[in-house]
Amino acid sequence: MIAAGSKVKIHYTLKVNDEIIDSSAGREPLEYQHGQGMLVPGVEAGLEGTKPGDKKKLLIPAKDGYGEADPQMVITAPKEAFAQMPDLKVGATVRASGPEGEFRAIVVEIAEAVVKLDLNHPLAGKTLDFEIEVVAVEPPPSRIIRP
Repeated sequence: MIAAGSKVKIHYTLKVNDEIIDSSAGREPLEYQHGQGMLVPGVEAGLEGTKPGDKKKLLIPAKDGYGEADPQMVITAPKEAFAQMPDLKVGATVRASGPEGEFRAIVVEIAEAVVKLDLNHPLAGKTLDFEIEVVAVEPPPSRIIRP
C-alpha cells in the first residue's frame, strides 16, 4: 500500500472543466516518491493507502492543488520590455528574469504603454479532476537499527 516513502508508479488523466490538460496515456507511468511533495497535496492525500490495480477518481479543490489565484501575482510591465516580441498576444506564455530568478507569466492584457502579466500557476484557482490508476508500489526502505 502507498505510504510515506513508497516509490509509486501511476497512470493519470487530468481534466479541468472537462478538458484534458495532461495524461500519461501512451507513455510510461509517472513515477514519484510518496510524501516528498512531488505531486499536489490533494493527489498525495487521495492516494494514501491504495495499492497496485486500484483506480481512483479525485476531485481536488484549488487549495489542495496549485492554490488559489493570488491577485497580487498579476503585475504590469512596460510594453517596451516586449519590443523583441512584436506578435505578442493575450494568452501567450512568456519567460522573463527578475530579481528572484527566471519566471513564466501569461499575458492577460496589452495596453498602449503596459502589458499585464499573471504570474500565478496556470492551474491556480482551478478544481483538478484526476483519474488515476496505481500501477506499482515499492514499500519504503526499511530502516535497520543496530545496537
